[in-house]
Amino acid sequence: MSEPQGGGTRPVPVIDQPENEPDPSPSATAHQPPPTLSGDEKAPRFWSRRRVPAALLALLALGGTGLLLYDIVAVRADHPAMWWRRELAHRLGERTLDDTAVLVGAAVAALAGLWLLVLAATPGQRGLLPMRRTRSDVRAGLYRGAAAMVLRDRAMDVPGVQSARVRVKRSKVDVRAVSHFRELDDVRGDLDTTLADGIRELGLARAPGLAVHVARPGRKG
Repeated sequence: MSEPQGGGTRPVPVIDQPENEPDPSPSATAHQPPPTLSGDEKAPRFWSRRRVPAALLALLALGGTGLLLYDIVAVRADHPAMWWRRELAHRLGERTLDDTAVLVGAAVAALAGLWLLVLAATPGQRGLLPMRRTRSDVRAGLYRGAAAMVLRDRAMDVPGVQSARVRVKRSKVDVRAVSHFRELDDVRGDLDTTLADGIRELGLARAPGLAVHVARPGRKG
């Protein structure tokens, strides 16, 4: 083989591209970052699946419907109706609308229906607090027990606090602390500052209010 004349390497041609315009490779064009949500965006509550009420209602409906259908098919096949259906029809024929048993049965049915409507219209999951959303494809929640544990640890770091009990509700954090030294007003002020920062750092979508109560330990004996 003969080498090319000139003994040097031939430069590779380069295609100029406009500045500030990256190469539209398939991987770059296919990936689109999800839109972000502002911190003021309302984070809805988590909905409970409510498997137990749905399963109980389905079993009751299935059992009652199957039993009634079996009895109707048996009557159509020239067999006598079941005793419970004959007895129920006889008793209902004798009772009036203002009878106590009829009123009690109607009240129980109405309460059961109202309970099912409330379950269907409310989200549930009261123990799970929604957190602020910064991405549209991510939802996060914090259990109230975990939030109470974090705030209790923050309260125990305040000088003068001997014990603390924290209850986290949807709209308020109730803190009851016992101080064995320092002035109560000073301890209460430090707790207000520390716990307010702790609530803010939890990242909840709706920051609950804060109520702090400080007292001296009770006398022994």
